Amino acid sequence: MTEPLFTNDAIVFGVLMLSLGFVFYTESKTSGFWPKFYKIVPGLFMAYFLPAIFTTLGIIAPEWETTSSTGEVAKGSSNLYYVSSRFLLPAALVLMTLSINLKAVFNLGSKALIMFFTGTVGIIIGGPIAILLISMVSPETVGGADFDAVWRGLSTLAGSWIGGGANQTAMLEIYQYNPAKYGAMVFVDIVIANIWMAILLIGIGKKDKINKWLKADTSAIEELKEKVSTFTEKIKRTPTLTDFMIMLSIAFVTVGIGHFSAEYLAPYFSNLVAGFESETTRNVFTFLGSQFFWLISISTLIAIILSYTKAKNYEGAGASKIGSVFIYVLVATIGMKMDLLMIFDNLGLVAIGAVWMTIHAVLLILVAKLIKAPYFFLAVGSQANVGGAASAPIVAQAFHPSLATVGVLLAVVGYAIGTIGAIVCTILLELASKV
Repeated sequence: MTEPLFTNDAIVFGVLMLSLGFVFYTESKTSGFWPKFYKIVPGLFMAYFLPAIFTTLGIIAPEWETTSSTGEVAKGSSNLYYVSSRFLLPAALVLMTLSINLKAVFNLGSKALIMFFTGTVGIIIGGPIAILLISMVSPETVGGADFDAVWRGLSTLAGSWIGGGANQTAMLEIYQYNPAKYGAMVFVDIVIANIWMAILLIGIGKKDKINKWLKADTSAIEELKEKVSTFTEKIKRTPTLTDFMIMLSIAFVTVGIGHFSAEYLAPYFSNLVAGFESETTRNVFTFLGSQFFWLISISTLIAIILSYTKAKNYEGAGASKIGSVFIYVLVATIGMKMDLLMIFDNLGLVAIGAVWMTIHAVLLILVAKLIKAPYFFLAVGSQANVGGAASAPIVAQAFHPSLATVGVLLAVVGYAIGTIGAIVCTILLELASKV
């Protein structure tokens, strides 16, 4: 991407906050055009979409290249997504989990796991079917030989869409896809995954109609929301400066502990896994060497422990609202990564990704209809696969702040099965490419 108008992160952050301010201001209107607009388009989607527009117009960018007068190429990038995902996301999870009723979460039943694993199966079979379909129209798109073979590159998508970044890297190492062409796969990952998340967010605005069509039983979800809301109302108070400082202290001390622990646990387990004799075993447990995995897991675990202490009473002072602020900032930085014109840069690979994700979606819808699962389970089960721990809580909290933890727990399962699921998918991808 060429150098955008603004490269200073302080200015870029101002642009993102302008977007969020505009969304919340217009969403607060009670008459005129905006109430009708937000009945169709959720505010959370707009918080994601506006930064994408700014990136598309070249006003901001996640990364860029500049060429000097001497012909030297220099690369630049924004650190806002890193800060949001590594600092604000775990802090948000802590603040949103303080008041969680873990027993009520488990009472959500088996449908959450069924939809999650349905999403996993959708990714595993979706890729091979996509190759077969696209090969009928454009054989060269799914071709390539040796380490340039497209199926090797698509294996990294399978790793990302079942687990996360660590699993994606593991698949790159396992199948040795040409690094020079790997950028195209990352590009497809960003485009398709972000478009799919946008569709899920739009669906949240129509969740009642969708649940009615699915004939879904939402009683367990409503019970969890009711318990949290009742508890919040019971302990509700006007927050003081002391309350805000203590809540932020709880959140960011926990994040600090998460980072501190991750710095030791990730290398330890990375070395431990590297010592396994079986290459397959090493690849399956690669995610244990990810600092992000440990950061999210430890932060959430500490928050769950705190939910059994008096710290949960800070929900009455607005803990989850502060967490929601952090989540919206994260959403804006994710939106910034999406250049809408990128879709036209490599239409063949994008077509494979689009067909792949469509199969994933159709399978989820069919199973949700069959077992009468609520849209919440469909959306979060899918995003826990495709988006992982960075975006599953975003979709979950859009239904209710108390549900963010559900997204995290499912995403952690995704990390655990990501590599082995992607290996199964890649075996099928290779077979499909040779048909």
